[in-house]
Amino acid sequence: MRRRAQTTRSVASTSCSERGGFHAGGHIEYLNIKLLHVTCVVASYALFLLRGVWMVQGSALLQSRAARIVPHVVDTVLLASAIALAVISRQYPWANDWLAAKVAALVIYIGLGTVALKRGKTRRTRIAAWLAAQAVFFYIVAVALTRRPLPWAA
Repeated sequence: MRRRAQTTRSVASTSCSERGGFHAGGHIEYLNIKLLHVTCVVASYALFLLRGVWMVQGSALLQSRAARIVPHVVDTVLLASAIALAVISRQYPWANDWLAAKVAALVIYIGLGTVALKRGKTRRTRIAAWLAAQAVFFYIVAVALTRRPLPWAA
């Protein structure tokens, strides 16, 4: 099991060009898509945080047209860039345990986010879901940075 984890980590940390996954100029393409992805991660979280603050305050801004549209546009670009990175780097959830953990956590994050901003019946439920979603978000980031499904484990 340990050998498999070391192999997975070493393959994951190897650049795509070293594995033959890039054509000429492909490394720049990968870096640009990764920059777009990370930018969308930050924007998506910032928008979720802001909408959560508005929810806690009971602000009418939460119902504004921009607050209902912009996050979906950002999240769509985020998802598209994630898929592009997976294809380019040949790293797929069914082949990498850390990526599978990220995808599973993403589904939980989305579910908690919908409870927090739309489906929660009480303010207390919405706030609890909002806080839990943020914890899941930081787990996803930790998994992405460490490429381990249990990023806090040695």
